[in-house]
Amino acid sequence: MSKIALVDDDRNILTSVSMALEEEGYEVLTYSDGSEALHAITKEEPDLAVLDIKMPRMDGLELLTHLRKKTEMPVIFLTSKDDEVDELTGLRMGADDYIKKPFSQRLLIERIRTLLRRAEIMRAGGVRPNGSDDVLQRGDLVLDPSRHMCSWKGQHVNLTVTEFLLIQALAKHPGHVKNRDQLIDAAYGEHIYVDDRTIDSHIKRLRKKFRETDKEFKEIETLYGVGYRYRDTATVAG
Repeated sequence: MSKIALVDDDRNILTSVSMALEEEGYEVLTYSDGSEALHAITKEEPDLAVLDIKMPRMDGLELLTHLRKKTEMPVIFLTSKDDEVDELTGLRMGADDYIKKPFSQRLLIERIRTLLRRAEIMRAGGVRPNGSDDVLQRGDLVLDPSRHMCSWKGQHVNLTVTEFLLIQALAKHPGHVKNRDQLIDAAYGEHIYVDDRTIDSHIKRLRKKFRETDKEFKEIETLYGVGYRYRDTATVAG
């Protein structure tokens, strides 16, 4: 039974969503305060967290900042209708996905299933229908799906499941352009709608993480209006 942490200061949302998730077989831990949630999650980490952005005392963005210092568990943000800035900020801070309020409970459940399924795939060795669980090395980059490990020039780089799947999809075929739809399929699975800006924000966070290790990191290239690719160092060298 997967354990879900649901954090929102709206008691109606806590009650209705937790009931819907429990009907799907999940164990749900509810919190109406970010500080309370941080203390509890730090003591006993759930499999996934759903965080409201707008909360008193400690909002969802601050809570995510603290959580990302300790865990890479999947995180979904709940955002207000017009909070585009908060959505992008949350993704760049390490959230895996976001859903706008008011939202369909079925949509939230489907997104939770998708993220948990991806996390389970990674824990099971990264075996995917269209991929391999072998260690992937591209120059200074090493990806080990079986251990969810990424390193650059011998230094460990902490990645969320979404970030890992994105860099894996790009690095498997250096020099080949992946458009946003292809990257969405690689990171979220087919038949899941995700806004293009979500992929762009994840790519920005990926670059930031690698540049914190190596300020000269330039391997993820943008082709404006087309998509992204992992730099083919063999072609560059030639």
